[in-house]
Amino acid sequence: MKKVAFYTLGCKVNQYETDALKGLFLGENYEIVDFEQPADVYVINTCTVTSLSDRKSRQMIRKAKKNNPNSIVAVVGCYAQTSPDEVADIPGVNLVLGTRDRNRILDYIRDIEKNGGKLNAVSDIMKSREYEELRGGSYESRTRAYIKIQEGCTQFCSYCIIPYARGPVRSRSPEDILSEVENLARAGFREVVLTGIHIASYGRDIGGISLMDIVRKVHEVDGIERLRLGSIEPTTITRDFVETAISLPKLCPHFHISLQSGCTRTLKRMNRKYTADEYRESLAYLRKFMPEVAVTTDVMVGFPGETEEDFEESFRFVEEMNFAKVHVFKYSRRKGTPAASFPDQVDPAVKEKRSKRMIELSLRKTVEYNQKFIGRVMPVLVEQETGDGKTVEGLTPNYIRVVLEGDINLKGSIKNVILKNIAGDHVTGVLAD
Repeated sequence: MKKVAFYTLGCKVNQYETDALKGLFLGENYEIVDFEQPADVYVINTCTVTSLSDRKSRQMIRKAKKNNPNSIVAVVGCYAQTSPDEVADIPGVNLVLGTRDRNRILDYIRDIEKNGGKLNAVSDIMKSREYEELRGGSYESRTRAYIKIQEGCTQFCSYCIIPYARGPVRSRSPEDILSEVENLARAGFREVVLTGIHIASYGRDIGGISLMDIVRKVHEVDGIERLRLGSIEPTTITRDFVETAISLPKLCPHFHISLQSGCTRTLKRMNRKYTADEYRESLAYLRKFMPEVAVTTDVMVGFPGETEEDFEESFRFVEEMNFAKVHVFKYSRRKGTPAASFPDQVDPAVKEKRSKRMIELSLRKTVEYNQKFIGRVMPVLVEQETGDGKTVEGLTPNYIRVVLEGDINLKGSIKNVILKNIAGDHVTGVLAD
């Protein structure tokens, strides 16, 4: 039996797509092995959000060939899409296959096995107009599943390479989404997360359906007890969004609403489509109807031209918004994006200093949010063992991570838990029943 190993970098969409690729290989009777082990084929699903992502991708390519010099190394994903010639020139690469035609990967591998050589199968993603059905097929848990509903982005933020890696917006058909969700429910999954490159754009290219329309449909699937959304924009928080959210009990009171900066001057240079005041108004409207909602976000520091005053304004805004969690990252110059040529690039040492301050603020705000729920009984979906092997952990509907003593057999179940103590960015709890 042939063996295949996978390594995935980047976002939840990449993880979903790797699961789908695993399903294709299993269908051809491949055995999936750990990436550290010898394999006949290594598939590296790459990310290109930062220069660090590119470097990590190159590192894993070299590692694969070292594990088995006679293997076929297939490089897929965003880095392969945006820099196919650069990837093809890396010693040991046999197949370069960007972000489309991935369902043909086995055909390409058979061609290489037969004829040898190197194959660059990357095509122009900007010409793609139809969603490539690549269904998740090798989930390794039975708790929470990510469902890709949309591909592509046309926002063109000045710092972001992803629109060039993923192409225009393509929405998955409602029928295919619901079919996969129903299969997941039958397989024992309790929670699904709708994800994509820019899910707020769902339906714009096919007409007659919106993001909240598909949320309503997924909500009706029997067996699924929780439903979450991937990252959305503040402009998504409309009256229809809020009215739908409060009417659907399975929809978790947790939304990741991208910010990037709390300074309007910086947002304008980023080509974001809102101001800090508009973001504030969106959150105020959401919290008016969902007072205990958890709002998480992304914040970038060190964007070109970000002065100390701009950073302090962004810092104060993040402090004011009382996020449940903030993902902080430093601006990374990406060739091919407008921001790469902007003047006043920020010194790395300054970016590091600002990042540390924002991360400290994030942890403080997480503790403040979690503190409000200490002593409460909350339903927790138990997901996995912790590192010590003596406890398990899971999430409340509002995305509080809870660690509790309990048998691993609790995995996949939803248990009522008394939240007891703050422990860094999570809380400890005990079973209520």
